Amino acid sequence: MENRNETRLSMANRLFFRLYQCANMLHKTGSRAIEDDGLTTQQWAVLGALSRPQAAGGMKLGELARYLMVSRQNLAGVIGRLERDGRLESASDARDGRSRVIRMTAAGRQVWQRKALPKIHAFYEQALDGFSVNDMVHTVHYLLKMLENMERIDRPNETKPA
Repeated sequence: MENRNETRLSMANRLFFRLYQCANMLHKTGSRAIEDDGLTTQQWAVLGALSRPQAAGGMKLGELARYLMVSRQNLAGVIGRLERDGRLESASDARDGRSRVIRMTAAGRQVWQRKALPKIHAFYEQALDGFSVNDMVHTVHYLLKMLENMERIDRPNETKPA
């Protein structure tokens, strides 16, 4: 039993270390893929979230932060730079004047669709070289399972589902 626990802990350490390395390499190589368009991977994530059909009317800052799983404070700086560059705009929410709705501008949508997306798709192809669709499905499945577990850790007062 002790040997199984040691093996499990060793594999967990390797898994999380590789995940850490992948996150760092995504930031490094992903930023390089889109740097000519003046974007970072954080800005890529924001524009990607706002480009989804369900975000066509924009998203409140808090909703966007929850969707991207980042703090509002970290997101505010990224959004500020995208607004400064004319890629995003924010306005008071018509239903709740205290909230701001963030949406992509026409210029932001053009940069996203015509410049960034083709480079991002090429990056995906390179990063996923040798992966079958089935490999990707399994990877997404396991990452979502891990993400759900970490979300429970983030909310310690909730009970584990039966």
